[in-house]
Amino acid sequence: MRNRNAPLSAADLDSLAWDKVNGLLPAVVQDDVSGLVLMLGYVSRESLAATIDSGFVTFYSRSKERLWMKGETSGNRLRLVELRADCDDDAVLILADPEGPTCHTGAASCFAHQPAGAAWLGVLSRIIADRADASEAESYTARLLAKGVEKIAQKIGEEGVEVSLAAVTRDNAGIAEEAADLLYHLSVLLQAKGMRWDDVTQILRERHKI
Repeated sequence: MRNRNAPLSAADLDSLAWDKVNGLLPAVVQDDVSGLVLMLGYVSRESLAATIDSGFVTFYSRSKERLWMKGETSGNRLRLVELRADCDDDAVLILADPEGPTCHTGAASCFAHQPAGAAWLGVLSRIIADRADASEAESYTARLLAKGVEKIAQKIGEEGVEVSLAAVTRDNAGIAEEAADLLYHLSVLLQAKGMRWDDVTQILRERHKI
């Protein structure tokens, strides 16, 4: 009996509802860091096995009628993080780490106008991670990371005070500006400590039983 709370392994593939959907399952690919929905593809039993074996997302191409590793031509592969099945075992969620833009247009995602709300913190984390390797002359983020945790912590303290002051002296737009500065600097701290927003939100989920 498969543990439905655990990610799919190679041993679990036979338990999926292949016959229900003529041997192909729809697969939603989601950025493991940002939560951005990257694309939708179709997988066969063989392509999922290849995904697990290679560590890179492999689909079944209905037009070419063969297995197709995403990025095999462009180099923009999707590094596998985790596989999950839905409640009916007839669809798959693939959490992945994209190596470049996923869409053939050069966009990060095949779906426009996302993400919204708190999910954007994940996108911000990826932007900060990318800028960590940039030139300090070109990137404030790179300069701040180079100064170390103590300087970042100092900036967080300053921004926290600015949020508090804005709460009593400025309008909602002003509060939003200061809160954005605080969240940015918190994101830089998480990057410096090798952490992600998931480490924070997981605690909130556990506290509120979500």
